[in-house]
Amino acid sequence: MQVWSWPGFFGYLGNTYLLGGAITTLWLTAISITAGLALGFALAMMRLSRNRAIAAPAFFYIWLFRGTPVLVQLIVIYTGLPQLGIRLSVVQSALLGLSLNEAAYLAEIVRAGILAVPAGQVNAARALGMRGPQVMRHVVLPQALRIIVPPLGNSVNGLLKTTSITSVISMEELLRRTQILIQQKFMVLELFAVAALYYLAMTTAWDFVQRRIERRFGRAYATAAAEVNHR
Repeated sequence: MQVWSWPGFFGYLGNTYLLGGAITTLWLTAISITAGLALGFALAMMRLSRNRAIAAPAFFYIWLFRGTPVLVQLIVIYTGLPQLGIRLSVVQSALLGLSLNEAAYLAEIVRAGILAVPAGQVNAARALGMRGPQVMRHVVLPQALRIIVPPLGNSVNGLLKTTSITSVISMEELLRRTQILIQQKFMVLELFAVAALYYLAMTTAWDFVQRRIERRFGRAYATAAAEVNHR
């Protein structure tokens, strides 16, 4: 019995069907991280509010989505919401589930970055007559981004792999298409090895992008600090 087929392995490395699944994985990640970051920022600002009526719902949301598996959340969205009259397609369910889950984690990343900015700088900005939104835009966020970017990049890396969970609701991303080909070709090891290489290639490419982004923000912060010290 043949266990491994090198021709089969190399034959599927450039398979257009799997490449299409990889592209789906990429845009799922891009849309989910963007939507998650937008919602996460709003949640972070709510958590930082001194008004408990505003902070409490954000705390509950983060507690709920961080404390339950994303797989369960996807299944509830795809199979549970129709029982309430809300019917979503596979793509809509996948994007909604990933975005809502990611927002809970990104909210804590953003909140931690904002809290890391020294309170003295915020007070100084207010003393100069800046209002809340101006302080956030010109003083807090530029410094917080330097802290937020590294864990945010790690979240993108993790989300690239987490998208594979959407195969459970029949989302035809990379893993789902790999499973379909396995059922047709019976090349289990070869096709899973190809899929693993695809994921490795995507996460490695993102790692290079993340390093460049971190260096850019690091240089920007160093330049701003040098200008302040020079003055």
